[in-house]
Amino acid sequence: MPKANGFGKYALTVCLLALLVGCSGDQKNWNAKDISGLMPELAYQLTDTSGETVTAQDTAGSIRLMFFGFTACPDICPTTLQKLSQAVKQLPEPAREDVQIIFVSVDPNRDTPERIKSYVEFFDDGIIGLTGTEDNLRELSKRYRTTFGFEDPDENGNYAVSHSGAVYVFDRKGDARLLVRPQQSLDALVADLAALANEGV
Repeated sequence: MPKANGFGKYALTVCLLALLVGCSGDQKNWNAKDISGLMPELAYQLTDTSGETVTAQDTAGSIRLMFFGFTACPDICPTTLQKLSQAVKQLPEPAREDVQIIFVSVDPNRDTPERIKSYVEFFDDGIIGLTGTEDNLRELSKRYRTTFGFEDPDENGNYAVSHSGAVYVFDRKGDARLLVRPQQSLDALVADLAALANEGV
């Protein structure tokens, strides 16, 4: 039997990881909610952790996982970023390099680029941390049918931020494809990402 070349091994590995949801490039049985055609393509103009203005075009060609949160978040944000990081690390290396996690802070008053940089690097130094003006962030959240709000500060000026716990998954073309809810398991997330990465392989 001839040995599989590097590309063949990659395709085989991706298919095995995608077994829970199938190995077809026309995958329909997603674990996450299928939002294909229900939301607009990925588009934003925000500030990265270097203080530079960036757009979705800077990561064009990657599968992107976008999550709204804030660095002082006590529970859902660290849990979600850890799960996303673990899921990407469980993909085969070629697919892993094609997946980009994007953390968008909706707390611009406290979350400076420096603070966001330190926060995301705790989970994975490959995570992109972004923020912007409150107006820009509200426009972006509205684009994807979500919202965020600020609770009243305590006597020390600390306050909580309400926000969605969902993760938006965009394919290499930038099209919105999946909505991952907090209760989705790590294995199910890995399977979905593997199937998405396998499209066109």
